[in-house]
Amino acid sequence: MAIVMNNHVFKGHRTLLGNKFVTYGELELPTREELYSASKNGFDWGNNSKGANQLAFSILFQLSSKELAEEHAQQFTHDVVRVLHTRDWVLNASDVLEWMEQNCGVTMHKPEEPKVKVKAANNPVKKQKKQKSNIVKNICKELNITQKQLAEILEVPEGTVSSWAVKNEIPRLGKKAIEFYMKSQKNQKIVDSYRSFIELLQAS
Repeated sequence: MAIVMNNHVFKGHRTLLGNKFVTYGELELPTREELYSASKNGFDWGNNSKGANQLAFSILFQLSSKELAEEHAQQFTHDVVRVLHTRDWVLNASDVLEWMEQNCGVTMHKPEEPKVKVKAANNPVKKQKKQKSNIVKNICKELNITQKQLAEILEVPEGTVSSWAVKNEIPRLGKKAIEFYMKSQKNQKIVDSYRSFIELLQAS
């Protein structure tokens, strides 16, 4: 049985390229596949998938027991995980404990410190109207470039990038190339900042 930490929250983040990260108390939340193998591909949320069910079990197990988490994972998936924001979300441990009291017929020990309120936009109790974003447009927006410029960077025809935008899907090699470009851009900014600092020192 996992230990409940005061004032801790669960946080989820999905990158533009689809990678998913979940933490609890700023530490990575274990998938617990050795205890509950709903999904072998990690966590998911915003739907009723096997990955969402795996996340439901791991959250419940973090605050209760294997038996309770296993018994109520499906319902928690439907009530909470299914309606989490598809990109970023924050879920307070106190809110999960409250759900357990209402749905599992048990009285849980709640953290004594004040609750960190979940933002209304990310509150799993309220259903959200999902708007599927376009991965190509999001990447261009983040890099502050056009689809044509993205095609030039990747050295592919502009029609290829346009096709990705229409399908809202980027092939694996395309994702790798974009990730490499993003990392190189960040590294270049670090180098430029260092050069500016050296120039400032030399001028003083």
